Amino acid sequence: MVGVMSAITPHVAPQNYGEVFTRRWVVDALLDLTGYAADSDLGALTAVEPSAGSGAFLLPMVERLAASAKIHGRDLRSLGGAIRAWELQPANVVVLRSGVRQVLVDAGALELDAHHLAHEWIIEGDFLLPDGDDLLTADVAQVKADVVVGNPPYIRFDDLDDAVAAAYRRRWSTMAGRGDIYVGFYERGLGILKPGGKLGFICADRWMRNAYGAKLRAFISRRYAVETLWQMHDVDAFEADVSAYPAVTVLANRQQGAVTVVDTTARFGPVSACAAVAFADSSAEETDGEGFKAARLPSWFEGSDLWPAGGPKEIRLLEDLNERFPTLEQTGGDTRISIGVATGADKAYVVTREAADVEPDRLTPLVMADDIRTGRLVPPRKVLINPWDDEGRLVDIKRYPRMANALASHPSVIARFVAKRNPDDWYRTIDKVYPGLADKPKLLLQDMKAQITPVLEPGGLYPHHNLYYIVSTGWDLEVLGGLLLSRIAQAFIEAYGVKMRGGTLRFQAQYLRKIRVPAPEVIPADITGRLREAFRNYDRDAATRAAEAAYGLPEGGL
Repeated sequence: MVGVMSAITPHVAPQNYGEVFTRRWVVDALLDLTGYAADSDLGALTAVEPSAGSGAFLLPMVERLAASAKIHGRDLRSLGGAIRAWELQPANVVVLRSGVRQVLVDAGALELDAHHLAHEWIIEGDFLLPDGDDLLTADVAQVKADVVVGNPPYIRFDDLDDAVAAAYRRRWSTMAGRGDIYVGFYERGLGILKPGGKLGFICADRWMRNAYGAKLRAFISRRYAVETLWQMHDVDAFEADVSAYPAVTVLANRQQGAVTVVDTTARFGPVSACAAVAFADSSAEETDGEGFKAARLPSWFEGSDLWPAGGPKEIRLLEDLNERFPTLEQTGGDTRISIGVATGADKAYVVTREAADVEPDRLTPLVMADDIRTGRLVPPRKVLINPWDDEGRLVDIKRYPRMANALASHPSVIARFVAKRNPDDWYRTIDKVYPGLADKPKLLLQDMKAQITPVLEPGGLYPHHNLYYIVSTGWDLEVLGGLLLSRIAQAFIEAYGVKMRGGTLRFQAQYLRKIRVPAPEVIPADITGRLREAFRNYDRDAATRAAEAAYGLPEGGL
């Protein structure tokens, strides 16, 4: 089976991605979760494997189908419509057909019948371009499925042949931005489901929490139901190491109902998977076992919004807070989250004051990630050569010959795209330096860090682009800093943000905007005092207790 890193195909740039095989116990769990079990009459169903690879899913499917036929008295020769498996690589098609023939012969089929079924079931072609392959009949291109299951290929759009990428985007509306090819596999897989049919994939989960997955999330929310979500970030689910965080997702062609959420650890394995499948089939509200916690939630998140990660307890908490509280930027007082200035050539624009041979009024004190790395603001060491005036307009470079000479001495300044596009304004920074921002008090957050660490900058410094900032006239920023220092704010970032290897989190604006907070005017004075004191002392535990009180949560629960 082509796993999280797909095998090389004719549509991919010439580099070897290799093949990653899904472990058999993961395959069995997905087949169970989608209802593809031998005790059901599988001969009456149509099951689709959209990217069959070398058969990690397909061969167990055939085993189950053959066992079901025996139980339900079906002749193997009558099962021509029971499976459709797509595979793009001719070498894999040969291996697949040989493997399927052997499984069928072992199950009692004649060699000739096994040969015919293997050729009927396995389609050499592109699942995402069913109408563009002459080998496909109209019936195959328009197949309707009861079950779609597998591990779709994980290939960046940038690695596709341009013509193929364009064809995919024309055909599949969810394939937007600089995403991954598996998005299209979800869309087509869902689109061919019969009413009540189920799709089960193990796949990288980045689409759940990235902008390029927004259209797919909205597509699912409009027409389909999320049934099961297993988060398997640390689970040894594949035969080789992979660089993506996988998840098991089961979706159904029906209205949204309850959702089974399973959060796993590295100890999750075959026995745990059986217990988690059994929980999904039960009426229990929650359970835990070796390496996992599971719960049944009454509904799922709607629209194109990001899907949260985390355990059932954390997701329930977020559902509650999302319903009861506004986002940070909805709390009034011109509360705004943004990122610092990008220059496009930091070696030219970001300098020490001593080394800056420019007109003094063109220097703006700059705060950078190194200045807040410890959780406290230290005296900044760098300044920005600032080509913008107090009205937010570019200065006349002729009036600043020293600045012109300093910037022109760096070839990288002229080489930037922004300079080539605007040759008369070659000296501008990529981002505008907004007038008045430096003077405002602000909370600063370093982009990549293990824990949320807000730092107060009382005013006078302009943030660099490796920092995100929050400004507000409606908040006492120390009180807001106490809320953000808490483990409640951390839970929002862990749930919605991208986690890097080693546990480092991204504190980008899109994730900070997901944090829900009580409006400042509704927080009692005694609690604001506790939040302010916790922030000043950088006491994360005290901040969490005070935040729990502000949110109306039981203190000591986090």
